[in-house]
Amino acid sequence: MINITFPDGAVRQYEKGVSALDVAKSISEGLARKVLAANVNGQVWDATRPINDDATINLLTWNEKDGKSTFWHSSAHLMAEAVESMFPGVKFWVGPPVENGFYYDMDLGDRKMTEEDLAKLEKKMNELAKQNNVYIRKEISKPEAIQYFTQKDDAYKLDLLQNLNDGEITFYTQGSFTDLCRGPHIPSTGLIKAIKLTSIAGAYWKGDEKNKQLTRVYGVTFPSQKELDEHLALLEEAKKRDHRKLGKELGIYTMDDDVGQGLIMWMPNGTVVIEELEKLAKETENAGGYKRVVTPHIAKESMYLTSGHLPYYADSMYPPMEMEGEKYYLKSMNCPHHHKIFAAEPKSYRDLPYRIAEYGTVYRYEQSGELFGLMRVRCLHMNDAHIYCTKEQFNDEFRAVNDMYLKYFKIFGIEKYVMRLSLHSPEKLGVKYVNEPELWKETETMVRNVLTESNIPFVEVQDEAAFYGPKIDVQIFSAIGREFTLATNQVDFSQGRSFKLQYTGQDNKAETPLIIHRAPLGTHERFIGFLLEQYAGKFPTWLAPLQVKVLPISDKFLDYAKTVTQKLKNADIRAEVDDRQEKIGKKIRDTEMMKVPYMLVIGEKEMNEGKVAVRRQGKGDIGVKAIEEFLSDITIEIKDRKAE
Repeated sequence: MINITFPDGAVRQYEKGVSALDVAKSISEGLARKVLAANVNGQVWDATRPINDDATINLLTWNEKDGKSTFWHSSAHLMAEAVESMFPGVKFWVGPPVENGFYYDMDLGDRKMTEEDLAKLEKKMNELAKQNNVYIRKEISKPEAIQYFTQKDDAYKLDLLQNLNDGEITFYTQGSFTDLCRGPHIPSTGLIKAIKLTSIAGAYWKGDEKNKQLTRVYGVTFPSQKELDEHLALLEEAKKRDHRKLGKELGIYTMDDDVGQGLIMWMPNGTVVIEELEKLAKETENAGGYKRVVTPHIAKESMYLTSGHLPYYADSMYPPMEMEGEKYYLKSMNCPHHHKIFAAEPKSYRDLPYRIAEYGTVYRYEQSGELFGLMRVRCLHMNDAHIYCTKEQFNDEFRAVNDMYLKYFKIFGIEKYVMRLSLHSPEKLGVKYVNEPELWKETETMVRNVLTESNIPFVEVQDEAAFYGPKIDVQIFSAIGREFTLATNQVDFSQGRSFKLQYTGQDNKAETPLIIHRAPLGTHERFIGFLLEQYAGKFPTWLAPLQVKVLPISDKFLDYAKTVTQKLKNADIRAEVDDRQEKIGKKIRDTEMMKVPYMLVIGEKEMNEGKVAVRRQGKGDIGVKAIEEFLSDITIEIKDRKAE
């Protein structure tokens, strides 16, 4: 007999070889029908895999993230089986689950997949799902695996096998489809009740544009048609809020092949948004005791060797430029420059905490296959700052940064968020992380304590820390529930020593400061992408590129409209007059499309009385006001940065 421990600490005994599905059945048949996989001793397993030793298990259903992930990974295999029946000889690369569904990369040879093929594939997948075929796991030796895929002339799977050893290779089979896969998978295809293949895309093999372009098919599946219908409705809403679509329609940003992939050019409207965000950040940071700095866009190789970024971060940096016998790199992070500023003048404990901030421009070489609108770019403008402090000051400083996050969340209407405490992996010290085990333990505890004492919701994840210390990644959720990694709050216990940063302590001895690296608004690129989706392009008045559009009913009222517009501009309101010879209905519709917060309609009555007819974007007519009254109202709204 073996002991099975449940999440609540309860222990039951079972026969050796029992599966998680058997355990679920021993509790209730209803639970067993919902179980998709199981977490066994910290690893996600097939629900049908035998358990031969004492174990702690957590049964995973659709409601758990790992349950969904297993469901979607199994769906990718089901799709591959359908593709193989329609495109004989197809070769598959990888088919992972993603945030909302799955994809599979495949080589169709000279054939092309069309949108019409997707409908046929969905039908075939439904047929295969109803066969209720079980997912069968088989451990296999490396020579056997190589022989199998050599016979199939499958260079893609043979490539994957190069990095695998005996004892870590498994095949999974369902129906007529067999694949090299580590799993896990759901018990059977019959659990997949609703299927939608969403799109076809191109994807370079291994994400390298020098390799062959494969066909990538995306899809999503659910345990019921109702859940799929709700998901598709949400996708439609997401399309309306797509920051790439809105960014173009609203004149926020543009990109051009002659400039280069992933390099954003901000249009006048986008630049207004940037300036307002910087204004907010500067006000907040000035109140928080920060001093502003500006640093170059390039630096010598020696500085990045000192910081450790080159050994740990080289793949994300642009290649060096050689001048006068020296190598220079485009700046991929502001940290080393800021450390040099700290070191430029002597410091004592009286100068700490020393806080410096910069909206710094950095360059990172993202693979072309990973570039995505404003979310993954190669040039970033980062709301960066570094705080140099003593250990005794750390808690207050780290808490103050978190409080800054919470202030921003309130301003931007961010109601759902979570702090993700990213920890190191002890097994990777000296490889991925600075080899200081005691300092890792100490600083991780310090960060955890601040979060706990502040009652801030957080989760812990292993092996995602920065190479020089633990960090908090701030996860926020948009109005339609999409998750974004917005910002970071990091602890650096390493670079202070690397750069020989010192301050004179109260005992007149040299001390090394702790460093907090924070970026609460992340980058302009990602944050504005988030805001476009969060607001569906309808920026609050304080942030809107154009705040007021003045609409004369005819040219007879154009002079008065221009007078009104000038009064608005004199009060620092961003305003324009629509002087086109168009009907007022079209002017209103066009202004609504551009999502301008306020429209001031002007006709004879308004002109004679020195007033304006006010319309609110999305709400229509809200009444006639005197110019002074409207100016007073909108000025307060902008000053208070009201959400509406």
